[in-house]
Amino acid sequence: MIVLIILIATFAASAGINKFVSGDYQYILSGNIAMFLMLCFTAAGHFKFLTGMQQMIPKFVPLRKEFVLITGILEILAGIALLFPALRQTAGLLLILFFILVLPANVFAAIHHIDYQKGTFDGQGPGYLWFRIPMQLLLIFWVWFFAVKN
Repeated sequence: MIVLIILIATFAASAGINKFVSGDYQYILSGNIAMFLMLCFTAAGHFKFLTGMQQMIPKFVPLRKEFVLITGILEILAGIALLFPALRQTAGLLLILFFILVLPANVFAAIHHIDYQKGTFDGQGPGYLWFRIPMQLLLIFWVWFFAVKN
């Protein structure tokens, strides 16, 4: 839920600041700034909750720790790329692919009741997916609308 709050609040704040400074809301820029900040927040989780994030990946996948760290770095780099119009569309397409590819890890975590923040197996369970899957679709749509389409 905090991810959604960050996304919406930073979008609104950015649009307001843009309107005040330039006289225009600059929705595309504001949408990409919001996604950049949200990605920085989620990427921080890759480092802060490394143990729990590793548990979200099935054990048969090698180098789980490295995978979590690399994807955290990639989230930050993709977010930065969204801020540059010349890189925005490519970064957007890669982020959409990324959001699709990480969804199975969220499904795996829900099925196994993984609480990635605590690194325990007493998480919300499959009910979490009623929020997570629509959220993932929103993120995909957001990136498509603000980075790919325009």
